[in-house]
Amino acid sequence: MNNQDNIQLTSISTHRGMTKKRKISDGIRNFMTYLSIAIAIFVLGSVFVYVFNRGWDSLSWDLIKGNYHKTNYMVNFEDGKAGSFTKPDNLSENEYFSEKFGFAVEDAVDSSKTSLILVSYIDENSPLNTAVNAIAGETKGQKQEIGRVNVDRISFRTTDDKVQSAGIKAKQNAQSMVESLDANGATLVSMNYQNQAGGIRGSLQATLMLIGLTLLFALPIGIFAAIYLNELAPDNKLTQFMRSCIEMLNAVPSIVFGLMGMVVFFPFTALFGATTPNILLGALTMVVVILPVIIRQTEEALIAVPNKLRMGSLALGATETQTVFKVVLPNALAGILTAVLLSVSRIIGESAALLFTMGTFVSDQPQITGRATSLAVQIWSVMSGEQPNFELASAISIIVLAITLVLNISVKIITSRLNKKWKE
Repeated sequence: MNNQDNIQLTSISTHRGMTKKRKISDGIRNFMTYLSIAIAIFVLGSVFVYVFNRGWDSLSWDLIKGNYHKTNYMVNFEDGKAGSFTKPDNLSENEYFSEKFGFAVEDAVDSSKTSLILVSYIDENSPLNTAVNAIAGETKGQKQEIGRVNVDRISFRTTDDKVQSAGIKAKQNAQSMVESLDANGATLVSMNYQNQAGGIRGSLQATLMLIGLTLLFALPIGIFAAIYLNELAPDNKLTQFMRSCIEMLNAVPSIVFGLMGMVVFFPFTALFGATTPNILLGALTMVVVILPVIIRQTEEALIAVPNKLRMGSLALGATETQTVFKVVLPNALAGILTAVLLSVSRIIGESAALLFTMGTFVSDQPQITGRATSLAVQIWSVMSGEQPNFELASAISIIVLAITLVLNISVKIITSRLNKKWKE
């Protein structure tokens, strides 16, 4: 075997060794890639499974449209005499019907895990439809409509003219309350009841108000700032410094923005009569939080617009301002919508910056200059007590996820239609 053959064999051996090493290296990298995506999918899937498993049963329209705080009511009955009623066929086995007084109740548990007796059905001729308000005030004596409420105490007169009580205060459940009324009741006298509590309507309204006010202030500032940086500003050290400051704001903890909002913006909101943390203060604070997102995403959208469109517009005699606002900006609209989506998601999920600026008091009637909580802060509130309410927190989380999903789908649809329009 000559030297040339030896060199050739050595080359082949070396090549095989390198190929084997490459295969091993590529195999390790591919394994790490697949492992990473599997871990990510597992973690995200676990979060979704946990949230839906713990919160799905608590999710209902009553939760979404109900008040968080209880309101106590007291009514008297103008005509509470017992009659004879037939149980409707559409009532479930868990609903207990009073054949003397024509209404049905069922056992339930509210978001704070308190036992309830809820009125689920009222016959049109039931004595409950003769209820009048018994609480002192302008509405005393006026007709009071009873809906799906919690029966705290219902007083009735027996056949031997004695007054007895039934309901939650009498330590009864739905079945024993109905049995007590039908066995001993001759006339309904009065009833104390409460609306269902633990709802998120107020927090949902406050969140939508917060989103609207924040975008109202942040979008014009962020978009015009991005236009200046990308289209008008000279490429010098000052512009680079401005971009660095904007990027640095993304790294600032949210709690710092909350403190800043209380110091800087509170005197401004006080001019409008807001002497406590309020929605307006929270919105102004969130403007500072999301401005870096809007500016950077809008700038990236402007960069993606081909320069030939700018050159063509200028060549046809358009001014630089006309080119920016009539050519560049419309073509960057899809990217700007993405910036809006990211901003809204940040607003919905923010809690730390809002603890100081909006407060933790859940308001059922939120006002711009009053205390309120967002959905994220309400999740924090129900989880921060001595007995965290995982079910309610998970139910609110599902609603937050649903809102985010709707926003994502909406942006995708709008972007798709805009892209089709431009291609035409």
